[in-house]
Amino acid sequence: MSNRTVTVWIVAIVCFVVLMFVTPSIPQDQEYHDFADHRQFFGIPNALNVISNVPFFIIGVIGLVLCYYKNFFKLSLKGELCGWTFFYIGVAAVGFGSSYYHLEPNDARLVWDRLPMTISFTSIIAIFIIERIDEQKGTYSIIPLLLAGAVSILYWRFFDDLRPYALVQFVPCIAIPLMAIMLPPMYTHSSYWLWAAGFYLLAKVEEAIDDPIYEWTNHIVSGHTLKHLCAAMVPVFLTLMLAKRDIVAERKIAKMVLQGVLRCLVLKLFILINFP
Repeated sequence: MSNRTVTVWIVAIVCFVVLMFVTPSIPQDQEYHDFADHRQFFGIPNALNVISNVPFFIIGVIGLVLCYYKNFFKLSLKGELCGWTFFYIGVAAVGFGSSYYHLEPNDARLVWDRLPMTISFTSIIAIFIIERIDEQKGTYSIIPLLLAGAVSILYWRFFDDLRPYALVQFVPCIAIPLMAIMLPPMYTHSSYWLWAAGFYLLAKVEEAIDDPIYEWTNHIVSGHTLKHLCAAMVPVFLTLMLAKRDIVAERKIAKMVLQGVLRCLVLKLFILINFP
C-alpha cells in the first residue's frame, strides 16, 4: 500500500473521529418500526412489506450466478469479480433480512435488514474505486469497507447511535453520482449508474412519506412497499449495465496499441537474436 493511500485512510479516519466529536448522537427512533401498512395476507403479518422484498433475492441470485457463468459480465479486472460478488450477496441477503425484519419490526431484527444493505453499499464504493480510480487500491479497499459497514451496524446496535451507519448509507449516494459524472468511465453504458442512483433516491423519498402514500392510494399500497420495489430497481439497472457494457473505445485502442508495441519488441528481439 502506497504512502498516498495510507495518508488518505488516515485523513478519512481523522475526519470521522472529529465528526463523531462535534455532532450529537442519533438514536434509533422507535416510531420507525410503525409502518403505515399492517395488513395481513395469507397469515403473513405486514404482508406487502414482507413480500416486496422478494425481488431483492431474485435479482441477487441471478446476478451472482451470472458473475460466474462463463464470465457473462465480462469482468476484466482482478477485484471486480470479488466486488460484484459481495454486492449480489448483499442484495440477495436483503431479501431475507428485510423480510425477517418486517414480520415483526424491532431493533433486534432491524440489524438483519441493515447489515446486508451495508455489504452492498460498501462493495459498490470499492467497485467504483476499481473502475474509476485505481484497480489495486479498489481491490485492497473491499475488505476494509465491508468491515467499516459491519462496524457501523454494531456501533448502532450497542450504543444506539446511527451516525456511522448514516455515513455508510449516504456517502455512496453522494460519491457514486459524482464519480460517475467527473471520472472517465472504463466501460460503456455508465449512465446506468445514474439511473440506479435516481431510483435509490426515489426509494428514500417514498420511505419518508410512507403514510401519505398509503392515504393517497386509498390504502392500496404504502410508501415503504414502493420503497422496496424502487430500491430493487438499483440492482436491476446495474445488472443490465453489466450485461450490456463493454470497454470504452479509447481503452480498447490503447490496449491494441500496447499489444502492437509488445509484438514489435518481441519481433525485434527475435531478429537481433537470430540475425546478429
